[in-house]
Amino acid sequence: MEKTINECFFQIQNGANIKQGDVEGGFPITRIETTANDKFNRDRMGYAGITDISKYEAYVLEDGDLLMSHINSVQYLGRTVLYIKQPDEIIIHGMNLLRLKARRNIINPAYARYCFYGHTFRCQIGNITKKSVNQASFAVKDLKQIKIEVPSLDVQNKVVVILDRVQKLIDMRNNELASLDDLIKARFVEMFGDAVDNPMGWEKRQLQEIVTDDCTISYGIVQTGDDQEEGVPVFRPVDIVNRVPKLDELKKTTEEISNKYKRTVLKGREMLITVRANIADTYIIGEEFKGCNVGRGIVPIRTKEDIMVLEFLKYLMDSKHLNDKIKSKAKGITLIQLNMEDLREVELIVPPLEQQKVFVEFANQVNKSKFAVQKTLEQTQTLFDSLMQKYFG
Repeated sequence: MEKTINECFFQIQNGANIKQGDVEGGFPITRIETTANDKFNRDRMGYAGITDISKYEAYVLEDGDLLMSHINSVQYLGRTVLYIKQPDEIIIHGMNLLRLKARRNIINPAYARYCFYGHTFRCQIGNITKKSVNQASFAVKDLKQIKIEVPSLDVQNKVVVILDRVQKLIDMRNNELASLDDLIKARFVEMFGDAVDNPMGWEKRQLQEIVTDDCTISYGIVQTGDDQEEGVPVFRPVDIVNRVPKLDELKKTTEEISNKYKRTVLKGREMLITVRANIADTYIIGEEFKGCNVGRGIVPIRTKEDIMVLEFLKYLMDSKHLNDKIKSKAKGITLIQLNMEDLREVELIVPPLEQQKVFVEFANQVNKSKFAVQKTLEQTQTLFDSLMQKYFG
């Protein structure tokens, strides 16, 4: 049976208008970041030194409240988290998040939360979205008119149980991946110490001293032109940040344009590092990408492997302290970017080659375990997505 959002929720309101700042102490206040990654993040709340709750009792969150983003980037509008109250916890509902209080005789808040991530609801949110230069939003009156499928409470409860079980498996697999990543990082520190402070006293060299003679440490094509059906595939930061690149998904430029940037044509075994927008993300590409090129936001790196193993360089550049130091050198207002001279002069520890190889072999073994977990995660995610399609369209 279809019902409007207004029929399912007896209260839909914005939070308390409280100026949050660097003041510590008092009761925590929700902010947009509290709902990051589609979870209720207790470590990402604001404070305003409020110790007298009497003025804000109407804004104190209650168990089962839903918090929905209604002023945000387009892709995050309508994203919703379910608040599960902890004992003796008092949290104030802050601005820029809508609180929805369910009519429990009609809809289970946990079911509603899943419903709000369904394709049908997401499309309807798109229909009521109003875009501006920096952000988008929708009006509460328009949200209230959206219709959703609301079966009996028994059916809702069964759906929640099934989806919760699959979601727990997904969370477990993600935690396993995070633990394996932490294992590699811990082993790096154990063997080599901090990459910037260099407590073990390793030899240090600049990046430009450990690359091959034909590696100029330069960014790629400035203007790639329109995407071509046939042509030279080009890597952009979006192709390597938080994803595995696929050759057939890369944008293509013309041979003529690519030939003007022969210095960055890939030879098939390089580390790519981002130098625009997302700074210092890295990815090692294999032989299948030989002949491709890179865009303005990427620099290809080839190392002298009698000095530094390419994979070791990646782990070195990814180490938090060094990665943060590289990011700090980026400049810009509307678009931050890393100057090539600053990149060339990045100082790197250079442990003995054999120790580098020992570490890389250890990391490779851990990555084999990660691959198996990742495969299981993808299968579980596919199951979850199919169930969401089944229940919510």
